Amino acid sequence: MKAIVQDEYGSADVLRLEDVETPVAGRGEVLIRVIAASAFIGDWHVITGTPYAIRLVSGLGKPKQRVRGQDVAGVIEAVGGEVTAFRPGDEVFGVGNGTFAEYATARTDKIAPKPANVGFEEAATVPTTGCTALQGIRDVGKVRSGQRVLVIGAAGGVGSFAVQIAKVFGAHVTGVCSTSKVELVRSIGADEVIDYTREDIADGTRRYDLILDTAGNREASYLRQAMTPKGTLVLAGGEGAGRWLGMGRVVRAKAMSLFVGQKMTNFLARPKTADLTTLKELIEADKIKPVIGSRYPLGEVPAAIAQIGAGRGRGKVVITV
Repeated sequence: MKAIVQDEYGSADVLRLEDVETPVAGRGEVLIRVIAASAFIGDWHVITGTPYAIRLVSGLGKPKQRVRGQDVAGVIEAVGGEVTAFRPGDEVFGVGNGTFAEYATARTDKIAPKPANVGFEEAATVPTTGCTALQGIRDVGKVRSGQRVLVIGAAGGVGSFAVQIAKVFGAHVTGVCSTSKVELVRSIGADEVIDYTREDIADGTRRYDLILDTAGNREASYLRQAMTPKGTLVLAGGEGAGRWLGMGRVVRAKAMSLFVGQKMTNFLARPKTADLTTLKELIEADKIKPVIGSRYPLGEVPAAIAQIGAGRGRGKVVITV
């Protein structure tokens, strides 16, 4: 089968399209014929190997897994032993192993039936970023109806889902983005939009009960000026925090939380079937909709990753297989 492989860390140029063996579903796994995948900033981190701490998981000298990609939507081709919840022919979406390929395996606790009212490309945008937005807003941020929520990076993959999910929970939502993306953020339901190139988020005129920061380039000491006295700041992006650990901003935020009434924290999203099912139901009820920013064929994954690394995010980057 055709797949995008990586044998060393570096820029997107280290990625190559090669013929590799088709994987086999293990016990508790399924084999998916990939129709679409999507890329996100986590893929870029593994490809570049930065921050360096990520190599403790992905491989010290070179990546342990050659084939890249994790978000997927497709059709089950085969099932492994002990799998009873799915069968060949089922249309699914979720998180798999090496999804920038014609076939990929996935654990059954990380996939769910595909939403019936969207195509495979739209479904492929949902798993990682959708679960991150859902868990950040609902579980970590503990949003409640009537609260004022600020989503920084509202036009990106996580941010575009977060705006819509916060609205589902009855919040008054303000999205933060650049000038060219203002209309996009309005179109997905934001009550207000702040163009950060023209306005100061923390000028003291507006206060928020919950801030979800997906951009990763503002310190908590600055953002807390836009929070209510008992507000919550959830850091869902660590970019720009250093090449070694990539956690400096988070550490400073958590330390500050010890001395103020505001909660400042981060989290690591864990996509799972239950949350994928929740997102599926919200999509089928037309309460949230995936936002596709660009599409690339499988052979042009390096260009897709380069786009993500440049930080020009608008919605999700889809890989068509």
